[in-house]
Amino acid sequence: MLPREMKAGRYKDKPLATGKVASFIQRNYHHFNSAVVKDSIEAYIKLLNSEGKMFLSLAGAMSTAQLGISLAEMIRQDKIHGISTTGANLEEDVFNLVAHDSYVTISNYRNITPEDEKELANKKINRVTDVGIPESVAMSPIEDAIISSWEQARDNDDRMFPHEFLYQILLNGDLKDNYQIDPKDSWVLAAAEKDLPIYTPGWEDSTLGNVFAALCVKGDFEPYLIKSGIEYMMDLALWYDETSKQHDMGFFQIGGGIAGDFSICVVPLLQQDMKKKDTKLWSYFCQISDAVESYGGYSGASAREKITWGKLSVNTPSFMIQSDASIVAPLIFDSVLGL
Repeated sequence: MLPREMKAGRYKDKPLATGKVASFIQRNYHHFNSAVVKDSIEAYIKLLNSEGKMFLSLAGAMSTAQLGISLAEMIRQDKIHGISTTGANLEEDVFNLVAHDSYVTISNYRNITPEDEKELANKKINRVTDVGIPESVAMSPIEDAIISSWEQARDNDDRMFPHEFLYQILLNGDLKDNYQIDPKDSWVLAAAEKDLPIYTPGWEDSTLGNVFAALCVKGDFEPYLIKSGIEYMMDLALWYDETSKQHDMGFFQIGGGIAGDFSICVVPLLQQDMKKKDTKLWSYFCQISDAVESYGGYSGASAREKITWGKLSVNTPSFMIQSDASIVAPLIFDSVLGL
């Protein structure tokens, strides 16, 4: 088989992607990572045009990087159909929604000293690369609203997933008076309005997860109030099993870690553990990561490796873009949207 670059007529077909962003990419992106970006966009649109569904896994500090500006519209226009996300990305999109004006830009972050870091800590500013998140300003309205939601669930002997509590406080308007950005740029709000399936493995590794754990230690709540990661996996298995019967399923991965590995392995779970041999493998795979393939790290693992685990097939269109997701993902999303 010829390498992709040598296939005859690669650029002769009319591109599927339209719009100014896609036109720029088609004009300028021909080789290396840029060519993979272009090819991944065309394959993404081809999947959607054939009534396929796209699943997104979201790691890294993408919400802090304001990926919601492009991701929210992808959700509203049915270009994303399910999301696996870290607890940090889930909550930090909402933090940005209510506290954006108080965020601090740290443009010289490569040169700051440990003493500078200590000064930020004393000011209760948590640094994420070049962004300083004001702890109290971001947390206060959300913590008040979500603790009230937890209390209501406890009193009603109810249980929900972590994202469902955030959906609840966004949809009932508890935070509306605190919005500091255009709400159309919040991907969690867009997901709540669509009732998008969200899966948040390891939610306890987040600020709100820490808050809930602390309140459980104090005796205010019992851990069973929040549905667990096992229950998330069960829900994902049921959703994938049902959805994949009608649609090919694509997997778009930003970063690596638990958000990606948790969700992509739903296919071998169904095929191997539940003996559903007719379960479809993922029909598209694209990952944006700055990690390299070495020493067993998942973030840089190649798509080829996933074939051995029963996640992808030899024929799955697969793309590895080794770049900064805060640069690349909006370009891909805006191209898919036709902007």
